[in-house]
Amino acid sequence: MEKIKVGLWGLGSMGSGMAKFLVDKKGIEIRAAVANRESKAGKDLGELLGLDKKLNVKVSNQPAEVFTEELDVVLHATTSFVREAFPQLELLINKKINVISIAEELAYPAAVDEKLANKLAEIAKENDVSVLGTGINPGFVLDLLIITMSGACAVVNKISASRVNDLSPFGPTVMRTQGVGTTVEEFEKGVKEGKIVGHIGFQQSINMIADRLGWELDEIVETREAIISNTERETPHVKVKPGMVAGCKHIARGIKDGEELIVLEHPQQIQPEKEGTDTGDYIKIEGEPDINLANKPEIPGGIGTMATAINMIPQIINAEAGMLTMKDLPVPSAMMGDLRKLLKK
Repeated sequence: MEKIKVGLWGLGSMGSGMAKFLVDKKGIEIRAAVANRESKAGKDLGELLGLDKKLNVKVSNQPAEVFTEELDVVLHATTSFVREAFPQLELLINKKINVISIAEELAYPAAVDEKLANKLAEIAKENDVSVLGTGINPGFVLDLLIITMSGACAVVNKISASRVNDLSPFGPTVMRTQGVGTTVEEFEKGVKEGKIVGHIGFQQSINMIADRLGWELDEIVETREAIISNTERETPHVKVKPGMVAGCKHIARGIKDGEELIVLEHPQQIQPEKEGTDTGDYIKIEGEPDINLANKPEIPGGIGTMATAINMIPQIINAEAGMLTMKDLPVPSAMMGDLRKLLKK
């Protein structure tokens, strides 16, 4: 059986990270790679990744030329937003290539743009390919893992979950969108203006959970609060003094008839250990029976997202055509053997 032929669109930290993991996977062959930066074009992918060998894949800036119908799947890592991703996904779909994207909004695109979500589903079915948005969150911790755990419940009354993580490894863009390094006044202004957004993905996660459990919510209410530092904190990209903002506590509530059925929290800050905060992933399901899960420290977001996307490659190739979500497919697992053994077609 031929190797699974994979393309990469986006060679930033996430795309490059996925490429490095793919090199060592059995049954996989990287056949095409597209970078948005012109400075990366023309280089061998192995050189760009800092490997000690060439991969004989020339990095390109021309997706229409290098992404061909011979590819089985493209791993897409260029944006967080459905509207920005749509023309790129449309190009791939019309070339009859399956797509796995780490765009957060694509984890449940109908939550933000039902028209574009329906269009993606339509053209995917027309071209007999599948499209999936996934990642560690949304895509796994605060949605798929919750759904899976609920499978041991006869009744679910309420779901509460939180992901407490450390923003320190991230760059300046994340610091800005989380409000790190601002004053409280600047934070509140940034939230009102939409410049400080907190976590992207609560709409996707809550809708995914509710749809799978059969709950019809009336609304999803989100709040963003400044995490104010009492200590000095510093990363390579930002300095925070006492009284300044070290992060954002973002909470989303799924409400039905005035009752909170789903509450998801995602407090993110730099160096949380400076004030005794432990990172972790926590899930509580109130029902019959009650279920509680605590994982400390949190699953690392970067590697977790790369792994989730890679581990879904056989699932998306096997899947029926259309715009899919993680609730529609078999639960992923680590792929330690030859990925071709998991293919059905």
